[in-house]
Amino acid sequence: MNIGLVAHDAKKKLMENFCIAYRHILARHSLYGTATTGRLIEDATNLTIYKYLAGHLGGVQQIGTQISHNQMDMIIFLRDSISLKPHEPDSTTLERLCDIHNIPIATNLATAELLVKALERGDLSWREVVR
Repeated sequence: MNIGLVAHDAKKKLMENFCIAYRHILARHSLYGTATTGRLIEDATNLTIYKYLAGHLGGVQQIGTQISHNQMDMIIFLRDSISLKPHEPDSTTLERLCDIHNIPIATNLATAELLVKALERGDLSWREVVR
């Protein structure tokens, strides 16, 4: 499965720790991330991350394009709703695309954990039929 990983600045460390904790599950899938988030995850976990541009330079749009072409199966976008910086990407575009194309998306740690555990159990295998 193709999994998109994005995190606002204040959530990057949380994303790193999440990926460390679930490395054994994520390692069996293709991972895509925006530049800095992808590099940080790669450095912390030794997972291979296909890295797009930085989120504010078009990386989020690149992931959105994959969603639009049904090439993404799950998105984890850990967003900071409290102290969003002007350069950080807005999550609403990805949320809207995920709604349109029926792609599961997590925007917080609790939902991310539920999705990755469902992925491990095979609960998201229906995505392979859709693709």
